[in-house]
Amino acid sequence: MATSSLAIRRWWTIMPIVFITYSLAYLDRANFGFASAAGINQDLGISKGLSSLIGALFFLGYFFFQIPGAIYAERRSVKKLVFWSLILWGGCAALTGMVSNIPTLMVIRFALGIVEAAVMPAMLIFISNWFSKRERSRANTFLILGNPVTVLWMSVVSGYLVHSFGWRHMFIAEGVPAIVWAVIWWFIVQDRPAQVSWLTAQEKKDLDDTLRAEQAAIKPVRNYSEAFRTPAVIKLCAQYFCWSIGVYGFVLWLPSILKNGSTLGMVETGWLSALPYLAATIAMLAASWASDKLNTRKVFVWPFLLIGAVAFAASYALGSTHFWMSYALLVIAGAAMYAPYGPFFAIVPELLPKNVAGGAMALINSMGALGSFVGSYVVGYLNGATGTPAASYAFMSVALVAAVILTLAVKPQPAQPAQPAQPAQPAQPARKLATPLPGK
Repeated sequence: MATSSLAIRRWWTIMPIVFITYSLAYLDRANFGFASAAGINQDLGISKGLSSLIGALFFLGYFFFQIPGAIYAERRSVKKLVFWSLILWGGCAALTGMVSNIPTLMVIRFALGIVEAAVMPAMLIFISNWFSKRERSRANTFLILGNPVTVLWMSVVSGYLVHSFGWRHMFIAEGVPAIVWAVIWWFIVQDRPAQVSWLTAQEKKDLDDTLRAEQAAIKPVRNYSEAFRTPAVIKLCAQYFCWSIGVYGFVLWLPSILKNGSTLGMVETGWLSALPYLAATIAMLAASWASDKLNTRKVFVWPFLLIGAVAFAASYALGSTHFWMSYALLVIAGAAMYAPYGPFFAIVPELLPKNVAGGAMALINSMGALGSFVGSYVVGYLNGATGTPAASYAFMSVALVAAVILTLAVKPQPAQPAQPAQPAQPAQPARKLATPLPGK
């Protein structure tokens, strides 16, 4: 069944839901950078080094609970898992605006990571239930667009909220939407196409046949242990660790870097923080479309990461005396780091069968969370210790170069590995052909 004949309405129905859900998750994890730039450290008596640790604590909770959440989503229900996650992370985000001491803030940041941990792998599993191989890069991109698009508008809105009401009201206002969306999610989402009424029986059959055919072409893998030991998964874990150092060092501390490097206020800082994510959105859409069109993945991953590495290195070389040139390079770096997400997360379902792909994606994403912790902590620490972002630019550049090398080292699985055994099958019916076929 050709992909083009599969029901188009899946895109218009599923993608807005996927996008909104991940957008809200990203909103409630990334706004800490604005609170840091807006005075939470002074209000609670947080030192610069401790601020870096608190900002990064989210990713420790995120790291530990990826795989259990993915296994639940894969074997039971994405719908139930995401419903409770939405309620809990909205509550944690809103509670951040009510904290009065450092230990409480640390507990809430860690808990926020725990309750958001399963969302990314669960949503990737959800997409794999609804979209075929030739659609998956674009589908993944619409999921992950929730990241830069959210930071795009969040940067502006958070700037205004902080300016007008303070960081406490910002956290509360930005935590409530997740709880409201949880109720909507429960009533509009089903785990699988077979469970919905808005697809016809034929449309469901066409999609099921396509997805089954794709699974038949992938080499069987017995269990998670075997999947986690495959060279490709190990390399992708290391690659995503290094990549995430650059991404989250950038995301969490960009407002502080811009605020400290200029005389701009919070509103202006919000607008400048938004521009790299506008560029990232355009780059992600272009890369995912081309990746699906050409049915190739790696070539739309490593070149972008290399561009990001070069941009960070150039910012480091410029130093802190050329603010606007350095800012332009940060826009390029942000766009380049985000562009490959769709193709990257399409790699795993093409390497591993469905029974283990979700767990493998969770393992890779958990290593990304660990890299995010390192990036968030080290970048924040370097900025505070040196008083300039130059050292952190160099650190993120080196991490992205390592990600490029690891991406190039990943080897694709041979296409349809089970086929060599098939030529022997026609031998049995061949003995029954008493007369030659017409025209032969």
